[in-house]
Amino acid sequence: MARDMSALEDFVLERMGKTKLSGVSMAVVKDGEVVYQRGFGLADRERGIPATPETNYCIGSATKSFTCLGIMQLQERGLLSIDDPVEKFLPLEVKPSGETIRIRHFMSHTSGIPALAYLENLLRYHHGAIDYSVPVANLDDMLAFVNGAADWAVTKPGERWFYLNEGFIMLGGIIEKVSGQKYAEYIREHILLPLGMARSFHDYDLAKGDKAMATPYALGKDGRHIAREYPWGQAQADGGLISNALDMAKYVTMYLNKGRGPSGPIVSLESIAAMSTPVIRTPGEDIATGRPAAFYGLGLNISDFFGHKMVGHGGAMYVATAGMRFLPEFGAGAVALVNGSGYAPLNMVDFALALLIGQDPWALDALRTEKLLEGLTGYYETYKGTHRAEVRCDGDYLVVENKHNYGSVSSTLVPFDLDSGHPRFYVYGSGHRQVVEFFCEGDRVQLLHERYLYRKTGKLQSRG
Repeated sequence: MARDMSALEDFVLERMGKTKLSGVSMAVVKDGEVVYQRGFGLADRERGIPATPETNYCIGSATKSFTCLGIMQLQERGLLSIDDPVEKFLPLEVKPSGETIRIRHFMSHTSGIPALAYLENLLRYHHGAIDYSVPVANLDDMLAFVNGAADWAVTKPGERWFYLNEGFIMLGGIIEKVSGQKYAEYIREHILLPLGMARSFHDYDLAKGDKAMATPYALGKDGRHIAREYPWGQAQADGGLISNALDMAKYVTMYLNKGRGPSGPIVSLESIAAMSTPVIRTPGEDIATGRPAAFYGLGLNISDFFGHKMVGHGGAMYVATAGMRFLPEFGAGAVALVNGSGYAPLNMVDFALALLIGQDPWALDALRTEKLLEGLTGYYETYKGTHRAEVRCDGDYLVVENKHNYGSVSSTLVPFDLDSGHPRFYVYGSGHRQVVEFFCEGDRVQLLHERYLYRKTGKLQSRG
């Protein structure tokens, strides 16, 4: 295991360096045991405190699975049904195409309402990225906010996947209405503490008393880390849980144990099966094959992993990101938590799980594409250096830029065929689409762009 995970450590440290992540905490479970745990980098840069497996972070939208687990518990107690109309519990007035939104529609992001972006607005305003905010501070505010968007519904409930944070705030409201407890209290009493997740919580007071809270960081334009605070109390059922890698390992183990915790069932096998069964296809698809990238169940994503079922969820809170996945067939799972953004923790999780089951992580679609694009970046020249260009990554795209003393001209390349020996891209301009081609033979990389043939002459210099 130590030999296998050394490849993971190289990968994580290299990605942290490239994307300026401050700290990462990971744990891997197999057959009910934590078989790997590790902290990377710094939990607190100002005080020089390293990240460890015990370091606490906000897990963002991975919280949604806890919310759905709470709903399933209440259904098992006969206090609600996921087929109940939301309006049975809350004064929701929106009826997409005249049809009723049911609890299961919010759980599966199939209400028919597109993302209204309250959380995106909240996070960006809170962290100083924008100067305007929507005043949504509690459930009543959220209901007024959503009820005002009745004519924004796109489809009937159940027809299409639209990721809707607002719906999960209302699910939290239903938990409060039905249980008679505050949402955070319910989740802590009925899920966290029974699983032994004693250092996982939603509350500001508990965070301030915690011994190992990571400082969340935004990344400034100059590449420097800016210490921030979470928007305490304003995002809960949709993304506000604080946890650590070892606590999250217990949570993943519960799913692998079919709903059982260390002292007995948390929820039934039937409820676990319902949460992890595909309900709706999500929009993404593989570039090469066109196959669906993932499906969504009830608070959980479901996807293919080397021909095996993989279940999990990611999370992003602008200054903290998270990923958890598990492979039921192998009794295996992994989590990664980060006090920043800029690189997907789910890629780290997938890398770890691939190693664990004896697969090549670089065969995964996301990592294969990432590696290929990085291999194409660099400095390029035409014959005898008459024309020079720089190729760099911009997310999942490449940018070709020709610089001169008066400015620069750049083109964004959109991938459509990522064969490793002959990757091809589209570039758009003047109402037309043109193919841009790379030819890779050993160490030689050539670029055919418009009229020019370029050859790669060197790697990009680090931008610090």
